[in-house]
Amino acid sequence: MAAWKQIVFAIVLLAVAAAAWVRFFPGAPEILARWGIEWADAATPRDAGSQASKPASGSAAPQTAVVTATVKAATINDRMQAIGTGRANATVAVTPYEAGRMIELTVTSGTLVKAGQVIAKLDSQTEEIALERAKLAVSDAEGKYERTKTLRQSNAASVVQLADADVALNNAKLAQRDAELQLEHRSILAPIAGVIGILPIEAGNYVTTQTTVATIDDRSSIIVDFWVPERFAGTVKVGAPLTASLVARPGQSFKGEVSAVDNRLDEKSRTLRVQARIDNPGDTLRAGMSFQVVMGFPGDTYPSVDPLAVQWGTEGPFVWAIRDGKAKRTPVQIVQRNSEAVLVDAKLAEGDLVVTEGIHVVREGGDVLLTSATAPAAPAGSGS
Repeated sequence: MAAWKQIVFAIVLLAVAAAAWVRFFPGAPEILARWGIEWADAATPRDAGSQASKPASGSAAPQTAVVTATVKAATINDRMQAIGTGRANATVAVTPYEAGRMIELTVTSGTLVKAGQVIAKLDSQTEEIALERAKLAVSDAEGKYERTKTLRQSNAASVVQLADADVALNNAKLAQRDAELQLEHRSILAPIAGVIGILPIEAGNYVTTQTTVATIDDRSSIIVDFWVPERFAGTVKVGAPLTASLVARPGQSFKGEVSAVDNRLDEKSRTLRVQARIDNPGDTLRAGMSFQVVMGFPGDTYPSVDPLAVQWGTEGPFVWAIRDGKAKRTPVQIVQRNSEAVLVDAKLAEGDLVVTEGIHVVREGGDVLLTSATAPAAPAGSGS
């Protein structure tokens, strides 16, 4: 092919590409206008609606027919959901003070016990004998002290002898208290009120101080441990109300409140540990149950626009807002994108109109002719 044909072909190809860019690229007219090329607007084809709206005789500029949508207000981060695990308000694994052979279990699995109630007994013959011996020693020391005291009144005993008798009496009483304590330790008491779990041993077993005799759960209330996302860390406070429902039985819900909040986030999951307390007056809840926790917050409110209204230019996303019948290019920052609406951070108010169709013919400050207006569905508040 001759050189001049190649040049002509290249020029034609560039002209077609330039015309396509001006026609289809949304920001082309603004860019050409900044370059001083004013014919770009005239070169851009109008749609049928635009052609229909011819300027009246003597008007300054033609009106552009566009379709608009109403800006709505939408709230996000107003609801948090999390899965938590329940545990008893207090749980104690009961172990004996002393080693020995268990001779009696006074409770069975599932028994509701009070704090201080005897739940098991160990063999105690040795301790009983020691207590009797201590009582005899106290009786003998008391007699000696009384006799020495009488002798001292008649100067038959010295002050030192009376003091020694008093010391001996006190030591005998301390030995008796020690023997009583040793005998008490042969009885295993419930340290808290609650329900006895399955007993791991039977009467006749030899136990040590490391043997778990029983496990007691205080189920008067249930503590639910759950984790909340980082964005809710500053809004979760002790005493905040919440609703918890059983994962196994979604129809049942229980009221509760936050009882404790950790002082730091987990670095790996970026979540915050929170504890909630749920009353259990009917004793229907058990430790280990799985709960779905729901909390409500004020949330953050943003303008919600139709996805078709959001355009992209060299400086980022923007929308064409209608101000007094004229188009106003309004920069936006996308906060959340949904299928039916886009939440943006922009200088838009609820009820404002934004262009959704006919955007390619809209110009900054240009008059527009509204053909219709629709309202985008506001998205539901996002949870966790």
